[in-house]
Amino acid sequence: MITIYHNNRCGKSRSALCILEESHKPFTTVEYLKDTPSIEELKVILKKLQAKPHDIIRTKEAIYLEKYKGKNLSDEEWLQAMNENPILIERPIVINGDKAVVARPPEKVNEIL
Repeated sequence: MITIYHNNRCGKSRSALCILEESHKPFTTVEYLKDTPSIEELKVILKKLQAKPHDIIRTKEAIYLEKYKGKNLSDEEWLQAMNENPILIERPIVINGDKAVVARPPEKVNEIL
């Protein structure tokens, strides 16, 4: 099953969602700002992305600039920050089985369809 971690206010996320819809493959949409992934879910997502927590941090978000810029946090601390402030999570993230991509640009979705 394909899953997209989606923010409807984000144009890139909406574009990735369109690509999924046009693929006619079944998928699930997780509005991660409302349904925040747990720390354990974030660990699973990161493993599929083959990434570290800081790799999927949105460093231009106001909350990052106010609270986290210049800080050298551990992976666990970044996971906690993302769980407490899901706006920090890069979007969209699309998962298909054991593979995942941050769909920036949105066409990266095609790599795992």
